[in-house]
This record gives sequence, structure tokens and C-alpha cells, in this order.
Amino acid sequence: MPLRVTFVAAARSTPLLAERFEDDRPLDQAGWDEVQRAAGDLLPLAAAELRYCSPAPRSRATGDALGYAPLVQLALRDCDMGRWRGLTLGEAMAREPQAVDCWLADPWATPHGGESLLAFISRVGGWLETRPVEDGGRIVAVAEPSVIRAALVYTLKAPPASYWNIDVRPLSTTTVTGRRGRWNLRFDGIPAQPSRT
Repeated sequence: MPLRVTFVAAARSTPLLAERFEDDRPLDQAGWDEVQRAAGDLLPLAAAELRYCSPAPRSRATGDALGYAPLVQLALRDCDMGRWRGLTLGEAMAREPQAVDCWLADPWATPHGGESLLAFISRVGGWLETRPVEDGGRIVAVAEPSVIRAALVYTLKAPPASYWNIDVRPLSTTTVTGRRGRWNLRFDGIPAQPSRT
């Protein structure tokens, strides 16, 4: 059986428009409340043989609150945004509009002095490729939405520009299955209810 890696998006610590690059703020009360509401659905993932999280405070807190006791993985950290770290996209745009345009258009660009989008996708993909492969092994990883988007682009071998078209909601799950060099996106739907006769 293939390896199964389920990514859980960290709970949000701020409203979407206030999201900051490499945000290292802890969960706020709304984030804690979201985790408590979702815990019943996400708690079964704690049965995974390996449980990981990104080093971001909200990812660690989400994993701990769900009972995963995850191991921090540096490779699952957010994209290195250089001098834009801590800024919102709007703030970066106000300061350096041409640099932001370049960064959004060119996956190799590093106008912020940090990591390119392609390097970020490759780093996250490299983490995925080095997971231990055992028959039917299950992994859960709590990470920032940006990390999950990078994992999906890598898994699907999609063009880097598709990164901008993937929406990962807080506390959503995304599962990929496979092994080194061959990954598939898996959709787990709601089981069909037996018909009543």
C-alpha cells in the first residue's frame, strides 16, 4: 500500500487580509475556538504512525491542541520572505510595488532577498520525498496553508504559477498518497448513506 500523508492546515491567528509573511504570532482566541470545534473530526488523525508540524507557533499549537504531539520539521517552515518577513502583502506592495509584481510573476524571483517560490516548492517536495515508506504508513503534518499549497504543486507536478490558485482553508485536510517520485492527490468524500427502503 502507498504512503498516506495528510496535511492539516493550521488554525488562523488573524483575519485573512491581516495575514503576514512568515507570521510567527500564536493562535488567538478565535483560532483556539476553531480548533475546539474541529477537534472531533481531526482527532482520529492522531492515530498516524508519524505526526509532524511546521515550526510556526500556530502550527505547533494546532497540532498540540488536537492531541498529535507532533515533531517539528524545519523543512515545513513557511517560505523565507527575507526583508518582507512580518509584512502583509498590501504593506509589501505599498513599499515595493515593482518587486512584488516581479515576485508574483516569476517563480525564480527573490526581490525580497529570501527564497524563490520554486526553491520553496522544492524544499517542501524534498521533505515529502524523504518520508519513510512502509506498507500502508500514515503521516499527519500540521502546516501553514502556504506549505500545503507548495506540497500540492509539487505532488501534481503543476506549473509553479498554479500555487497562486490553490486555496487552503484553516483546519482543512489534504491527503496525498504514493511514494518517492509518484504522488497522487486523494479526495476523501463523505461515505454514501445507505438508502432506506
